[in-house]
Amino acid sequence: MRDGTPRIDARAAADRHARKLEQIVEQVRRFARAGRPVSFRKAAASHQVPKARDPKRADDKVDLTGLTEILELVPERRLCVAEAGVTFEQLADATLPHGLMPTVVPELRTITVGGAVAGCSIESSSFQYGGFHDSCVRDEVITARGDVLEVTPEDADPDDRLLFQMLHGTFGTLGILSALTFRLIPAKPFVKMVYEKYATLADFQAAIRRHFERRDLDFMDGFAHGPSLYVLNAGTFVDAAPYANRYDWVKVYYQSTASRAEDYLRTKDYFFRYDRGVTNVHPKSLLGRLLLGKLIGSSQVLRLAERLPWLLPSKPEVTIDLFLPFSRVEPFLRWFDGEFHFYPLWCVPYRRVRDYEWLDPRFYDGLTDDLFLDLAVYGMRQRPGSNDYRVIEEKLLEMGGLKTLISHNHFTEREFWSVWNRANFDRVKARTDPDNLFRDLYAKTVAEPAAPDRRPTAAGHRAPQPRDAAHP
Repeated sequence: MRDGTPRIDARAAADRHARKLEQIVEQVRRFARAGRPVSFRKAAASHQVPKARDPKRADDKVDLTGLTEILELVPERRLCVAEAGVTFEQLADATLPHGLMPTVVPELRTITVGGAVAGCSIESSSFQYGGFHDSCVRDEVITARGDVLEVTPEDADPDDRLLFQMLHGTFGTLGILSALTFRLIPAKPFVKMVYEKYATLADFQAAIRRHFERRDLDFMDGFAHGPSLYVLNAGTFVDAAPYANRYDWVKVYYQSTASRAEDYLRTKDYFFRYDRGVTNVHPKSLLGRLLLGKLIGSSQVLRLAERLPWLLPSKPEVTIDLFLPFSRVEPFLRWFDGEFHFYPLWCVPYRRVRDYEWLDPRFYDGLTDDLFLDLAVYGMRQRPGSNDYRVIEEKLLEMGGLKTLISHNHFTEREFWSVWNRANFDRVKARTDPDNLFRDLYAKTVAEPAAPDRRPTAAGHRAPQPRDAAHP
């Protein structure tokens, strides 16, 4: 431990946590008797893309606003125990003084550890560590009957092991994550960035593969600024820096990657360099950022959308994260460029740590890639007469990719359960939420399902067969 850094009183924190659990359990049991679906009220803003007609707005709310405390930090063992509502900014402030950090720090300050597990958060260390979930070693979960369970990936009981893994990517539909124990890794005060420029996708992918295999970087993400400019953001920890840039006011990080050769940032400033948006920056104009940039971050924008949903457009811009096996990136981007020609795209390499239980085994059939590439399409206007969300979904089904469920989804139920694992979901649901208090995953995330007769979604586009028929 570093001198002068206070320790957390773990015993007192555990007592406070136990009292919070009692209050939450009482609420859950009361709502379960009423027999209506519930949603969660949290201290931090929800980082799911706001939807104009989200049924959760009319739900009774389980109050989770108190779950915001770091319960224990053990630097010697590189472990942290935190309530599910702890933000990554809180974690950065608590762990960096010890020379430590979470394995994966999502890009927005107010993403929470519980949200990172339930919603599959990744970032520029994911080429080494996968998702934040992959660093977790114990989860505490409250069931819809008010039971409090602790589960680990090594539990002797196979049902406990499955519950632990299925909490990942299922958006609170299997229970309430109340606390998590996760690993930490060493960190230094500064991050040096080198911006490697490539004229072709092939060279860009080759550079990603080279760094992935050499393990010579601490952080790696990038941008497709256009079909002839790809920038790989190669980051390494350093103890000292000749200067330190910040991107929390007027300057925009993604734009700097196209013009600069290198950069230095304090480590916390690096973590949240995208907090005002990755490529969909708010405020958009230089004058707006000059006047309001210090006041408006991701949390403020999301809170405003939640409180004033009638202001949301009926045809929202495309905000979507796509996961492609590394070998399928080139054909997908060739199609995407011809179909939309939209740039920039945020590119985040993601190591295939394990085959996740929440995905159907058919997703992995014949898949030999050890690396995925997350392609983030943020702020793309939809074309008149076309549901471009749906057009992208159809191509992903055809090519064996997938998307996160944080945004607008239009799968048919058959398509959905050809990618997500229905058998595992139902098995855990029968144990933790047999009366569907927390909703079904399909019902919660696919607000506007595609028509089952598979009508065309835009001129010239017909939906492909789901993955069990179309997987290459």
